[in-house]
Amino acid sequence: MRAAYDDLYQEAVRSLILDDRKRVDGRGLTDIRPLSAEVDLSPRAHGSGLFMRGETQVLTLATLGTPRERQELDGLSPVDEKRYMHHYNFPPFSTGETRPLRGTSRRETGHGALAERALIPVLPAAEDFPYTLRLVSEVLSSNGSTSMASVCGSTLALLDTGVPIKAPVAGIAMGLIKEGERYAVLTDIQGIEDHLGDMDFKVAGTRDGITALQMDIKIKGITPAIMAEALQQARVARLAILEVITACLPAPRPDLKPHAPRMTVIKIAPDKIGAIIGPGGKTIRSIQEQTGASIDIEDDGSVYIAATNGESAAKAREMIEGLIEVPIVGRIYTGRVVRTTDFGAFVQILPGTDGLVHISQLDSERIEKVEDVAKVGDELTVMVTAIDPEGKIRLSRQAVLEGWTPEEALERDRRPTRKPGEGGGRPGGGRSGGGRSSGPRDRR
Repeated sequence: MRAAYDDLYQEAVRSLILDDRKRVDGRGLTDIRPLSAEVDLSPRAHGSGLFMRGETQVLTLATLGTPRERQELDGLSPVDEKRYMHHYNFPPFSTGETRPLRGTSRRETGHGALAERALIPVLPAAEDFPYTLRLVSEVLSSNGSTSMASVCGSTLALLDTGVPIKAPVAGIAMGLIKEGERYAVLTDIQGIEDHLGDMDFKVAGTRDGITALQMDIKIKGITPAIMAEALQQARVARLAILEVITACLPAPRPDLKPHAPRMTVIKIAPDKIGAIIGPGGKTIRSIQEQTGASIDIEDDGSVYIAATNGESAAKAREMIEGLIEVPIVGRIYTGRVVRTTDFGAFVQILPGTDGLVHISQLDSERIEKVEDVAKVGDELTVMVTAIDPEGKIRLSRQAVLEGWTPEEALERDRRPTRKPGEGGGRPGGGRSGGGRSSGPRDRR
């Protein structure tokens, strides 16, 4: 009895569409159900968008992460990671059902993958927007094509986040009723038309073209003419949906939300990576603890600094640049005395880099002992006067005290070095600006 009723019901629905060109909810073949779009619904998500088409409603939440939060893939594909992930959840309440919530179904995985594929072509390159992106589409109510609604919701969430996508993307599901040579292509099918119809053809794309397709067909004989008609109707519907999306938010927000991480990218020489990481990761952990920033380093020397405020990012950047800075002749540094000898003091001007201040360059006046001016642990402000081909650095405190220019410091450095005990000590009195030096100290 139930089977006979179902057969009559299916015949009545299909006849209404083919004979009267009218659908069960009174729409014409190309009509779209009422559309609505909203953004900025979640106070903590980095972006959110709610898209509604008739009874189908999807809320998408966007989260930005650092490069190390990319998903690692372990499979036969040569692609071993991805920076953009889309997850799709279809809870039973969205269709008025009661059943246990278990793991993700194959249907949910497939719909999420389709929506993810639809948006990949418009995402910015990692070089331009170095974030990991995770979108989660929650189906709140379902009556036809929640996967395409999740494409629209994801576009809204990306725009709300401030992701500089190349163009908005929208999607629509097309249906087909075919009996013999007669057929009707339906725009925006609902659940009953999917169940009783002959085709579920999903089309997603921008104003300029298609980014993703998926087709489920139950019959043979889909002709090129039918496909051309379906694609043309899908384009018209897609443009109508895009009008609603852009009316809600015409372009990506110019700034990220206040609680979204700010990413700063700097490039360093790959051989300097070890200086930032430190032994056993000690140095990079210390920087993160002191600044509150998250730091990721790629093998090519790209350093990503993520922080929720500019002050933390700036402090982390300053500390990193201090670790990799190269001494420059004529530049003034404030460093710490790490060792003294009878001929001068070694001053650490940068992390892991020492230079020698000859005794003749420690003061404007002649001194008898290095310790009269510089003891281990003291801070001295010095100028780099020369760096020899072996990397040894000569420093001068006298140059700072007397306000030498870099050119003067270089010229005085070329003069013979006064030995300890030889007189003189004032500018022009035969004092040299040079001395022996040490190269970069071993990293501790």
